[in-house]
Amino acid sequence: MKPTIKTSRRDFIRTGSLGAGALVLGSALSSLACTKADKRLGIALVGLGGYSGGQLAPALQHTKNCYLAGIVTGTPAKAEDWSKKYNIPQKNIYNYQTFDDIANNKDIDIVYVVLPVSMHKEYTIRAAKAGKHVICEKPMALNAIECGEMIDACKKADRLLSIGYRLHFEPHTQEVMRLGQKQVFGKVTKVETGNGFTYNGDPNAWRLKKALAGGGGLMDMGIYAIQGARYTLGQEPVAVKATQEKTRPELFKDVDETVFWELQFPGGAKVTGKSSYNNDWGYLRAQAEKGNFELEPAYGYGGLDGKINDKPMQIPNIRQQTAQMDDFATCVNLKKQSRVPGEEGLKDMKVIDAIYRSLDSGKWEKI
Repeated sequence: MKPTIKTSRRDFIRTGSLGAGALVLGSALSSLACTKADKRLGIALVGLGGYSGGQLAPALQHTKNCYLAGIVTGTPAKAEDWSKKYNIPQKNIYNYQTFDDIANNKDIDIVYVVLPVSMHKEYTIRAAKAGKHVICEKPMALNAIECGEMIDACKKADRLLSIGYRLHFEPHTQEVMRLGQKQVFGKVTKVETGNGFTYNGDPNAWRLKKALAGGGGLMDMGIYAIQGARYTLGQEPVAVKATQEKTRPELFKDVDETVFWELQFPGGAKVTGKSSYNNDWGYLRAQAEKGNFELEPAYGYGGLDGKINDKPMQIPNIRQQTAQMDDFATCVNLKKQSRVPGEEGLKDMKVIDAIYRSLDSGKWEKI
């Protein structure tokens, strides 16, 4: 499936549909997660754009530990359509002016912030102050400073904060984590990764405005590649050097188009990455002392595929967002930190901030 460019800021995904086996496995994983949960929790989606409509709402029809309880939108027509489609009562529908009233709604336990990046900080903090646990989409915020403020606000409110890193719950990705971090084939010596899509959409879209998006292909697509390098090695990079190119400056006048970077890790692995709004990339390749492994597609909604020593992984796909949201609901019920807490989003933004500094300085920058 390849969604059109108008449907989502993450519509670069172009992988195939899920098979029946994948859905069965996804349900099985959700059921396992539910065994320790005490209560099925209500989730309110804040922002009803392409990702909410195309991915999160459908995924919530298969969750075991949580369900779609409410929505927040500034578009009355969307509110009416979603209410009918998902049987959402009027008392659970909010706009951006009435959002804080969600504090009085016992049906809603979790708020999922699915807005332009510039709004992530505000609505994460407002949700926490309203007494709700929060999932915030990636990239977490405009910069690392904002990430720290969001983490502090949730801690002060004693609310859990998770970032929408769905791939941490995806079995191909988990296998890459195991192979790299456990050094199954010895020390990983090289990682190459890239992520991007060719943008042909609205030239006035929010994603092309730095004030709203924080950046271009690096913020939107590159964050996956940065994550890929980090979770393959199980280490944090210490320095980065980056370059960029623009072949369509009239479209990407305010944000980056294509960025290339090299990351320094403590273990000495050679790590290169790239992101783009003008190239269709989506791969992660790792070379170890005694073997190799890779994913391509590496970051897709519709399914991943991989090889170990050039042989197919033969791992079924699951509904990634279903597993992600069910896991967070379990964490809330057990009062347990998510495997992808706010601190995980902060780590990525520290890298992205350093990449932008390197683009300005032309030098290696510490992270």
